[in-house]
Formats: sequence, structure tokens, C-alpha cells
Amino acid sequence: MLLKERTESEELLILRYLHRRMELSKNEKRHYFNLEKGFEGEKKFDSLLDDLQEERYIINDLLLEVHNSYFQIDTLIISQSTIYLIDIKNYEGDFYLNSDKLYSFISDNEYKNPIDQLRRCTTLLRQLLQTIDQPFPIESYLIFINPEFTLYQAQVDSPIIFPTQITRFIKELNHPRSRLNEKHKKLAETLLSLHHNKNPFLTLPKFQFEQL
Repeated sequence: MLLKERTESEELLILRYLHRRMELSKNEKRHYFNLEKGFEGEKKFDSLLDDLQEERYIINDLLLEVHNSYFQIDTLIISQSTIYLIDIKNYEGDFYLNSDKLYSFISDNEYKNPIDQLRRCTTLLRQLLQTIDQPFPIESYLIFINPEFTLYQAQVDSPIIFPTQITRFIKELNHPRSRLNEKHKKLAETLLSLHHNKNPFLTLPKFQFEQL
């Protein structure tokens, strides 16, 4: 059951409007295109979850805070015995990991390691569940949704789901069977109530109305 649909973030919407009406800097354009590509990948993953069976709550785009630390969850699935925390990346091209750092083969640029981000998000969610007295087990996964993506030198036991594994991953989510009760409903309602609609770290290009 889908409890919170995915919509474009305020940042993405504003950048989309500004891109049509003014000249963004090179970095601003890169950031905007990355947001568009990320949203596209997340929507693609959402469509795959239509194959989920049994009773499960699906909550998209949660912005939560615990101990003065904010964290965002792309997709949260509440099943009978486990909470699945899923981060979705729509990276394209060849990448490699070296000393826990992510690099592109083409540009050799370093990117934020999404595995580190996933670990941080998992830790903060676990702390939040403890504060609301809902200590559910958490399984976290990093989904690379783009079929044109390749990652080299990833550890075998890393929480990564590659494009060729996604169909099997969705099938495995359907097992074991899931039955939800009032405890799960209370957890979902609590998390939704804790969601922040405004991103406190939103940064936008400087502009004057006349420019637009």
C-alpha cells in the first residue's frame, strides 16, 4: 500500500523553472540535471514496486531528523518483520571503487560514496526508531537503476543491487509473506508525521525577478 507518493522536490521544481528563464552556471546546470536524472530513476523504481504483493506500506521521499541530524530516505518499505531502506541512484557509465572512494572511469572525478551515505542514513533511522520506541530490524540497499551503469571493484558483501539484479530483488521482497497490524500502522503514521516538508539546506541560484 502506497502511503506517500513521490513528487518533485521544491529544489528541483525551482531549478527547472529557473533553467527555462535564466542562464545557470556550469555547476548549477550540473546540479539541476543530476536532480532531474535522480528523480527519473526514482520514478522508474516506483513502477517496479507495483509487482509487490502481500501487505506492505511504501513511503517515498522522507526527510527526517534525529539528534539535530537530517537524513533523506528515497523509499521505505514496512513489512511484517523488517523495514527496508532503499536508496536509488541513476548513475550512468563506468565507475570504480578505490579505498572506499567512488570514481568515474571517463573523467576520473571523485563522487560521494553512496554506500557511506546509505550507512549514515541507516544509523540515523535506527536511532530515530529507538527514540519513538519502535525498534524494527532494518535492511538497507543501494539500487543502481540505470542499465548503462557498471561498477568495478565492489565488495561481494556490499549492500548493492545492480541493474541486472533488480527484478530478482523485487521478487525476493515478496518473501516471506507479510501481514501488517496496528503496530505497523502506528509506525507508518509516526514517520509520516515526522516528515519535514521544507529542506533546511536548500540552496538556490541568486537571481532578480527582472532577470526572469
